[in-house]
Amino acid sequence: MNLFRAFEDKLGAAIDQLAAEGLLPEGLDLDRLTVEPPRDPAHGDISTNAALALAKPAGLKPRDLAGRLADLLADLPEVTAAEVAGPGFLNLRLADRFWRDRLRELLLAGPSYGDSTLGAGVQVNVEFVSANPTGPMHVGHGRGAVVGDALAGLMQKAGFSVTREYYVNDAGVQVDALADSVAFRYREALGEDVGEMPDGLYPGAYLIPVGKALAEECGPALLDMAPDARRALLRTESVAAMMDLIRDDLRALGIAFERFTSERALVGAGAVDEACGFLERQGLAYEGILEPPKGRTPDDWEAVPLYLFRATGFGDDVDRPLKKSDGNWTYFATDMAYHRDKYKRGFDVMIDVWGADHGGYVKRMQAAVLALTGGNATLDVKLCQMVNLLSDGEPVRMSKRAGTFVTLREVIDRVGKDVVRFIMLTRKNDAHLDFDLVKVLEQSKDNPVFYVQYAHARCHSVLRHAAETFGADALTAAELSRSDLGRLDGTDEIALIRTLAAWPRLVETAAEAHEPHRVAYYLYDLASQFHGLWTKGNRDAELRFIHPDDPVLTLARLALLRGVATVIAGGLGVLGVTPLEEMR
Repeated sequence: MNLFRAFEDKLGAAIDQLAAEGLLPEGLDLDRLTVEPPRDPAHGDISTNAALALAKPAGLKPRDLAGRLADLLADLPEVTAAEVAGPGFLNLRLADRFWRDRLRELLLAGPSYGDSTLGAGVQVNVEFVSANPTGPMHVGHGRGAVVGDALAGLMQKAGFSVTREYYVNDAGVQVDALADSVAFRYREALGEDVGEMPDGLYPGAYLIPVGKALAEECGPALLDMAPDARRALLRTESVAAMMDLIRDDLRALGIAFERFTSERALVGAGAVDEACGFLERQGLAYEGILEPPKGRTPDDWEAVPLYLFRATGFGDDVDRPLKKSDGNWTYFATDMAYHRDKYKRGFDVMIDVWGADHGGYVKRMQAAVLALTGGNATLDVKLCQMVNLLSDGEPVRMSKRAGTFVTLREVIDRVGKDVVRFIMLTRKNDAHLDFDLVKVLEQSKDNPVFYVQYAHARCHSVLRHAAETFGADALTAAELSRSDLGRLDGTDEIALIRTLAAWPRLVETAAEAHEPHRVAYYLYDLASQFHGLWTKGNRDAELRFIHPDDPVLTLARLALLRGVATVIAGGLGVLGVTPLEEMR
């Protein structure tokens, strides 16, 4: 239960009662009302701006209206105090028994705790990675992969129907360069003295096995083919080999896509013609001449007629070319067709995860989605900033395998997928991230993935120890939900339950904002709070979780432990990180 949404209903009932008494007009717009945690926990458990939002249409002073609402809400059994603060905020304090009931609710829900119906099954397309199929993924691709996959998992937790999609850019000049690079490795595998690889090709060693495989399968037969036919065949073979490589890297990171869409297949099926035809019928595609770019004068700018999309009608700065001067489609035109294809497949909500170097492309793409869907679909673009790869503070720059960058797979093999996934979410996607290969393996509070997994492992360590006395069957979540939770009366214990009870709201707010890093932040705060309670128990025996002479208190505290473990496991599950039960 998102307790704040539950209190929205209680607040609505109080507003209805005041309307029935004639103090408030009927049918007030409640959209501006907020029910949320106060910024300062000292102010209470729940805060609302209801009086500030409704005072003007009610013709009342905000503090006076807040006082009337406070009188009604104070009568609720779970409310111990309703206080008016500042210009008219209303703060509520909730009884300890209310929080204990939330722990009981958590235990009975188990792994489904925090599941929400917020998304109502709405179909969401999350497109991420979409790296050009020209080689292995680098660490920057890995950040986009983790952000996209964790966002998809978060939105599924919030009740959306999510499709993870990879767009294969297999129709551009970079794929021709890949085919030529494989041709070089193929001739090399046949024993030719090919010399140095020409500039403009891909020099990484990862293409050597592709060339060898072709040489073993075909022998010198490809050399006798017409150049265009040979390039077409090598293009197909090399893209397939690179996508196998990328899929393997993604599996190592724990990522599987529901759909791969080929740019070449999309263009071949006439999707670009169809999209541009749609725009023409709407009067949104036309032959025109662009103004000179900034910094260019009409004298040094060759104005040529171009086929343009009227992007300025949808918030973009200039209209955008759909065809190049040679008559071929622009990349933008094919990207437009791809997003229209998503819409035609039933996706009104689209989320793309891109590298930060595509920031200038966002506004035009959002304009295109509005135009191509009649305003019925939305596109949110999450830009991922660079990852600075370090080793004990020193930059790491070179890979033997890729030739020019450190591959994602090399990092996964060194530190493990769980570390990669969690660390990639310790900063918001649009902030730069330092990834230190040494520090991410430290067993300290400064290493967030260790700190969170250690909290989960500590909970299970205590539960295993307690099972020797009580038996494992007595320590299931269902059994512990029946323990005397009234024995949990310490300030720190209630505070920990409050944090656990915040998980359902966190899921919903993070999903609405498309920000999976909030889950990582929450888990670190929860782990920190738990470790703090553990440390106090080391100093004061009365605060320990197991009391051999007081089994009732022990079971209540084990219920709290089980709750902590359940929420951490659920949060790590959203992030695609394994909740470890033992750490060595």
